[in-house]
Amino acid sequence: MATIVVQTEINSTIEKAWNIISDIDNEPKFWKGTKAVKTLSVEGDIISREITIAFRDQKCLQEIQLIPKQTIKAKFTKGILNGTKIITLTPKENNLIILETIWDIKLSGMMNMFTAMIKNHIKSGTEQAMTSIKKEIEA
Repeated sequence: MATIVVQTEINSTIEKAWNIISDIDNEPKFWKGTKAVKTLSVEGDIISREITIAFRDQKCLQEIQLIPKQTIKAKFTKGILNGTKIITLTPKENNLIILETIWDIKLSGMMNMFTAMIKNHIKSGTEQAMTSIKKEIEA
């Protein structure tokens, strides 16, 4: 498994930050590795969806759990990616928030041998996404 952790500090209210990051249909706007998203079903607090990733337009299935104003847990359930992406908001003093994304993933099947090679690519994409999210929230 490849573990990737990226954090950024944001000057905002938790409500504004949550409203932007929890709009999961907007994921391709910030996450360039995600080309498209399609919600398949919603059962309670679990959203099942199909995402198309930039890597050879591969389709993956995900289960998303939203914990309001705290966490978005994305579990990859089928496709080339296995594992999780967890986005967390942690309030600090003076309207400061820590936005953190933690990936714990590997490529599935025979592609597993390339997991280490894609780690830097995913980290770079996550840093870019976090910068874009920060700009949107602070605007």
